[in-house]
Amino acid sequence: MADTPFVSLYRRFRPGRFDELKGQDHVVRALQSGVRDDRVSHAYLFSGPRGTGKTSSARILAKALNCAKPVDGEPCGVCTSCTEITQGTSLDVHELDAASNNGVDAMRDLVAHAALGTPGRWKVYIVDEVHMLSNAAANALLKTLEEPPSHVVFVLATTDPQKVPPTIRSRTQHLEFRLIGADTLRDLLVSVREQAGLKVDDDSVQAAVRRGRGSARDALSALDQVAASGTSDAARPELSDVLSALGEGEVAPVLVSLSALLAGGWGPQQLATDLVDDLRQVFLAALAPELCAVSGSSRVDFTALAQSMGLARVVRSMEILGQALIDMRDAPDAQVVLEIAVVRATRPDLDSGIEALTERVAALERHSAADVMAARTAARSEASTPAAPTPTSTPTSTPTPAPTPTPAPVPAPASALPGAPAPAPTPPAPEAVAPASTPEPPAESPSTPGGSAPGEVGRRPSVGAVRRRQEGPNAGAAAPGVATAPAPTRTASGDTAGTSSGPIVDRDSLTQAWGDGVLHNLSARAKALFSAGRFVASDEKGAQFALPNAAHRDRCTELASQVEAALTTHFGTPVRLVLVVDGGSPGGDAGGPADRPPAAPARPDGSRSPAAPPTAREIHSEEADEVDPEELVAATKGEIDEESAAEARLLETFPGTSEVAE
Repeated sequence: MADTPFVSLYRRFRPGRFDELKGQDHVVRALQSGVRDDRVSHAYLFSGPRGTGKTSSARILAKALNCAKPVDGEPCGVCTSCTEITQGTSLDVHELDAASNNGVDAMRDLVAHAALGTPGRWKVYIVDEVHMLSNAAANALLKTLEEPPSHVVFVLATTDPQKVPPTIRSRTQHLEFRLIGADTLRDLLVSVREQAGLKVDDDSVQAAVRRGRGSARDALSALDQVAASGTSDAARPELSDVLSALGEGEVAPVLVSLSALLAGGWGPQQLATDLVDDLRQVFLAALAPELCAVSGSSRVDFTALAQSMGLARVVRSMEILGQALIDMRDAPDAQVVLEIAVVRATRPDLDSGIEALTERVAALERHSAADVMAARTAARSEASTPAAPTPTSTPTSTPTPAPTPTPAPVPAPASALPGAPAPAPTPPAPEAVAPASTPEPPAESPSTPGGSAPGEVGRRPSVGAVRRRQEGPNAGAAAPGVATAPAPTRTASGDTAGTSSGPIVDRDSLTQAWGDGVLHNLSARAKALFSAGRFVASDEKGAQFALPNAAHRDRCTELASQVEAALTTHFGTPVRLVLVVDGGSPGGDAGGPADRPPAAPARPDGSRSPAAPPTAREIHSEEADEVDPEELVAATKGEIDEESAAEARLLETFPGTSEVAE
């Protein structure tokens, strides 16, 4: 058995000079220059985390003040005074633990002996944990602390400076100690390993550094424990299996690994603390590798774990475990709290927090984005492919018919002029002899002012004509180069005469194409009117499009060519539109007499006067078609007179209204 008793590493290698103090350069400069220049304060307050050198600095200061041969503010370490202070037998240094001597009697005794002389030049009082003093004890020390004897220096040390009374802090020179950096702490442990001759590998030194968390005393204690046990597991639990299972999202391996560590004697609080520290290193390894406290293979593993988990999940796991540490303080079983926290961090679907829901949505988007895009592409390809023609069907590409001469414009009837009495209602003409829909107005002629053809001077244009002039002459036409079917002839009730000359597009394809984009590509007015309808059938007569009532169908008639052009462009084959009333046949009315609006009176030229007031559903559809009065005036400038423009604006602003004769 050795004659020399064993001394722990942090006591054997306690710094005895200012240059041996690691990680506190700002404190060293202040104290060393004060001793060298004879500018030592009468009282100091040393604050900082545990194990950062507060008490050691106070002893070095006492050595430097009483050293027989100081060199540049450094104690020699070999004189009698330095040796006695190192051994703790000097009468010039008095150390007091305020945690156990926090009463007023202890402070009165200190004050009573402060004026007594000692062998050295300076008498140094070192009071540890000064924040533990009671109010009475602190008040008893105030006067002596403010004006001590000329040979007395007070050094007060604390780990919680906020609890020190302001009256004490204001009478001292406050020096704050900081945590020691990982690189500095690693160099210190490597130096101690070489001086002490310890057989400890680099991984064990790294584990001791991480266990120290910036405290030299904690790191040296961990290194002492590693050297005694021969493995780094004695200083810090091995959490690689837990982190791997956490990154893979496997709950069972995580619980099994935690159970093994708990059975090995590690407490839940210690495991949670070390897990948070490891996740922090994972976070730093991905964002700021220079701040990561690990190196070598461990840093590579942490970087890979950050890539597999994602930074959002790493941060969420740290928050969950941090909250678990708080909950463990009052929990009857801390192990259950830790296991629940780890399961929530591993399985986001078991967590109802906003962060977990965000992570689940992001995972679903990543996994299903490719499948959704592939499905949409396949659906659009199938919808855009024309059906195979039957032996009796006509070819897909229909030759463009010869242009039909535009008929001369018919003068407006007397009933359309302002102030004229309304004509007597007449029964509507049969569908077989009903005239075709009103043709588009002829192009503007340079010889006619305002582009009006002869015979149109003074004629008030209808609201539909004003709308067409705003949209331009090509509104609703098919895209250039697309083969379209001839415009069908429409009856007054909205039916189309004749049958489809191309392949029949089935109703499902029409419905899918309608929702995928055909409706959205229409003009604003057409979109508002046709959004209330739906495709109900498709046969040789055309695609049957059902609308809520006959009045709504009549409004859609003048824009049906635009819808047909859009469908023809989408499918690549002529598509004729048959407007029907929802629930009835083409041209019929599904409702009873109470639901059917009154028929509009016919004009002498065969056209109809404005329809009856629309229903609530029609007005809701018309609300989407907003009208700018300034654009309406600009569109009709030079073409209609002031009175007609005002009436056109009123009709456009209040859709569905009709004129009432005075």
